[in-house]
Amino acid sequence: MRLDKYLKVARILKRRTISKELAENSRVLVNGKVAKPAKEVNIGDVIEIVYGNRVLKVKVKDIKDVVKKNDATVLYEVLDEYYIQQD
Repeated sequence: MRLDKYLKVARILKRRTISKELAENSRVLVNGKVAKPAKEVNIGDVIEIVYGNRVLKVKVKDIKDVVKKNDATVLYEVLDEYYIQQD
């Protein structure tokens, strides 16, 4: 599944356009490397997202095309989340 679609389906980000923009601006890493929106996501991949002053690091546990809102969190595991201080 494409990275931008996965982030939307897993409800990590609200809209696919936002996930696409973040990836195009080098704010999304997959396994430590800058990723394009079309990057294929696989189970076991680690995705790191810099969104504003928030950094979220998740591990892909499952990939599904459609998932209910309450079940979205089973698709990933949060490894780390922190905020960057801005001046």
